[in-house]
Amino acid sequence: MAKSRPRTENTFMKKILIIGIGAGNPDYITMQAVKALNRTDVFFLMDKGQSKDKLIDLRREICQTYIDAGHAYRFVEADCPERVRGEIDYTTAVQDLNRDKQQTFERMINEQMADGEVGAFLAWGDPALYDSTIRILQAILASGSCTFEFEVIPGITSVQALAAQHKVPLNRIGRSIEITTGRRLAAGQVGDADTLVVMLDAEDSYRSVADQQLDIYWGAYLGTPDEILISGKVAEVADEIERVRKAARQANGWIMDTYLLRKP
Repeated sequence: MAKSRPRTENTFMKKILIIGIGAGNPDYITMQAVKALNRTDVFFLMDKGQSKDKLIDLRREICQTYIDAGHAYRFVEADCPERVRGEIDYTTAVQDLNRDKQQTFERMINEQMADGEVGAFLAWGDPALYDSTIRILQAILASGSCTFEFEVIPGITSVQALAAQHKVPLNRIGRSIEITTGRRLAAGQVGDADTLVVMLDAEDSYRSVADQQLDIYWGAYLGTPDEILISGKVAEVADEIERVRKAARQANGWIMDTYLLRKP
């Protein structure tokens, strides 16, 4: 059997870590993530406006909690580009947003990192699920505008946190599960999975399946002190979820919610 070669690192090349920090609870940080935090020289924070200051504050809290006192590090903040909304193709809008982010990331890496330093982006949840940091860094490397190595450290997603907080398994024995978006649910573009997990739903799309006798397990701000949980038949709790969701968005200026739909 062929032996795998040990991984070698260029100590003079910039290194980027994409660290999954979980769905909101600082205790969701893995030991691998803690070790990665303690390798990092500079943390890149994307400022999404005053209403989302809590997201920046949580990242700072995580660093303060888990980084050893003797390890020196710094933060570099940049304004996060916003996606154009309204009458525009969604895919095109996201591609334009990622292009704008790419320019911001390139500038920070080129101007704020020295050769041999380690930089990190702290990704909410897991970097591989509905997060574009990986593809943005790949695009930067493909463009040749920066030279660096990067690693991905997985994190606990809102999907896992949702199931844990509601005390339900994500799948039933021998049954399928699908993860999709509110946009696709509203358009009827979903498969025949026994369990459906819906993310990125800005339009209360669960209402589109209220006549199907589905159970819903809904959660917002999972893992945080603001956490809200509601469950029941969609037809019976849809009004409550919409009311609570609207009030929470107004109170906090933003909302992150996820829900699971399951056939009876």
